[in-house]
Amino acid sequence: MSQLANLTTTIVHDRPWLATWLLALGVLTAARVTYTTLSFFLQTFVIPGQSLNRFGAKKGAWAVVTGASDGIGKEFSFQLAKAGFNVFLVARNTELLASTAAAIEQKYPSVSTRIHSIDFAKQDDAAYEVLAAQLKPLDVGVLVNNVGKSHAMPAYLVDTPKEEIQDIIAINVGATVRNTYAILPGMVARKRGLILNIGSFAGAVPSPMLATYSGTKSFLATFSSALAEEVAAHNIVVEHVNTYFVVSKLSKIRKPSLLTPMPGPYVRSVLSKVDLPCGAVSGDLPSTSTPYWSHAVLHYAMSMLNAPSKIIRYTHNLHKDIRRRALRKLEREAKAQ
Repeated sequence: MSQLANLTTTIVHDRPWLATWLLALGVLTAARVTYTTLSFFLQTFVIPGQSLNRFGAKKGAWAVVTGASDGIGKEFSFQLAKAGFNVFLVARNTELLASTAAAIEQKYPSVSTRIHSIDFAKQDDAAYEVLAAQLKPLDVGVLVNNVGKSHAMPAYLVDTPKEEIQDIIAINVGATVRNTYAILPGMVARKRGLILNIGSFAGAVPSPMLATYSGTKSFLATFSSALAEEVAAHNIVVEHVNTYFVVSKLSKIRKPSLLTPMPGPYVRSVLSKVDLPCGAVSGDLPSTSTPYWSHAVLHYAMSMLNAPSKIIRYTHNLHKDIRRRALRKLEREAKAQ
């Protein structure tokens, strides 16, 4: 302690310029932390996002939602209908789509719905052309690129089935880019639009044993940042929605918790915080938002901790444990048959 005091005294008396520089650096660092923390708090808990009316709500515009037959996508469809959009629902299962569309029209009689069935994993050019042709005449104000696929269970890349890898890339990357490409020209012509690309913490934190999924979600963040800059002059908002766990088939989580909301409150947070970074306020991922409050707190804490190697190692160990439990479950089911 005395050595530190002597060093401080020496710097102050013998090198006043260095002391001034260090003091200024400390003040600037404290100011930056204070500013980002205050911004995080206000954006997450106080400030409202952009009004959906800006994108054509209650004016006859359409919202296109992929993966709309269940979970988060289904919830987006209902809440966008409630906000005043007609809804175009896209997924693979025609019966579930029809049921969802009927439920929306029954609950919101003034809202029109359309459905379209497509298997994004097949990468069928003709099927994409049919979808694009149906979308072209519509006034699309919102596109929710929600459809996604993860691994059946955590696994090292060398142990992952080739077909699973191909499906994840086709759905998470291919469908997002191709659907955006089909809808974006109309948004540019109308000078308004909102594109929500539903991402994952696995894209922000490289996730061992989910390498392909993690890579595709990281692509969404970069793609969104680049596209957002391209179309900002056309009054179009592109947002990568960073998401931790939500109760859904994709996450395989059935019960909500502090960090795992039901689809309803999660989607409400997304639509109420449009164009606000919230937990991504540190700016490490431009055009990214982490709107759900507990996800935002976690994201901001991880940014402040700034220890990616430790987080990656923790994730690796977590996934090894999840895989062990999943394999034991499969063994029990096999013995019970």
